[in-house]
Amino acid sequence: MKISALEKSGLHNPGDTIRALRQASGLTLSDIGSRTGLSVSTLSKLEQGKASLSYDKLYKISQALGVDMAQILESPLGALPAATPSGRRVIQRAGEGQLIDTRSYKQLYLATELLNKSFVPMVVEHCTRTIEAFVEEFGGLIKHPGEEFVLVLEGEIVFHSEVYAPVRLFRGDSIYFDSDMGHAYLAGVDTPCRTIAVCSARGHEQIVPEDLLARQVKPAKLAMHIVRDGEALRRPRARKS
Repeated sequence: MKISALEKSGLHNPGDTIRALRQASGLTLSDIGSRTGLSVSTLSKLEQGKASLSYDKLYKISQALGVDMAQILESPLGALPAATPSGRRVIQRAGEGQLIDTRSYKQLYLATELLNKSFVPMVVEHCTRTIEAFVEEFGGLIKHPGEEFVLVLEGEIVFHSEVYAPVRLFRGDSIYFDSDMGHAYLAGVDTPCRTIAVCSARGHEQIVPEDLLARQVKPAKLAMHIVRDGEALRRPRARKS
């Protein structure tokens, strides 16, 4: 399954749903800004589809609105089935899902019609090759409460974090980490670089506005990598003939 095949599918703009949910709750952009730590101008651009909607922003806004993240990803015209304690099942065919397209990556969110999931699965196509371009788009490293697992499906990925030195991951490699540690994924080669990612909050954590402001990672911290256990950016493995 190639994410690029979805670009012509006419998927809705999640910003429309954010605006509808915000207005239905009687909240202003300033109200959401105070709850998320995001500026009013950024929120306005997100609602208009003029700014990149990363996972951490999506998480913050869903918490501020008091809704499940899936309710933002699903079309406002689509039915949202009620969650049941057991027996739920979703089958998603190749090419299906909710695409969030940014300059740095294309995130294909899966099973978005299912509410109250314990984790959020997605397939990601990584596009950005430099940390400078990533920071320019998102204002710093991304961070959000919980844990994250990523498996490289295709190409190579360079994983940056605010604690460890950058590390290169190859096809079949995986990484599991605390996602409240600032992080970024970069494409390691010019050919397609794709991963499957799973994000999960610990015990359905809730974020309060003060925490959100403290969690923001500033670009100045990007160079403050601490090498642990001799870990460093690996050179590509020699390919067997």
